[in-house]
Amino acid sequence: MADISFGTTDWPSVTPTERKGTSGLAYWRTVQCGGIRVRMVECTPGDVSDHWCAKGHILLCLEGELHTRLDDGRTFVLTPGMSFQVADDAEPHRSSTPVGARLFIVD
Repeated sequence: MADISFGTTDWPSVTPTERKGTSGLAYWRTVQCGGIRVRMVECTPGDVSDHWCAKGHILLCLEGELHTRLDDGRTFVLTPGMSFQVADDAEPHRSSTPVGARLFIVD
């Protein structure tokens, strides 16, 4: 990481943007730190991503449950306190949540 000055983020004051999935919604609060995007994401129950993602992420599940499927068929379930990490263009993935989720994501 480079060119990032020390700073704090008051997440409730960051205006959310609404993202529609195949079903459900996600609300992204996004802060750009140099070339790094940092997000607090709240997914509604039943949210299903509308695409396969090849972007690398470090993702921490804060609340709820996140189901992530890789393009090779493997699936993973994250519950509060669990995270995943994946590099750019390493393993395309697609996520959903039956009960809703609150996530902290760095990419």
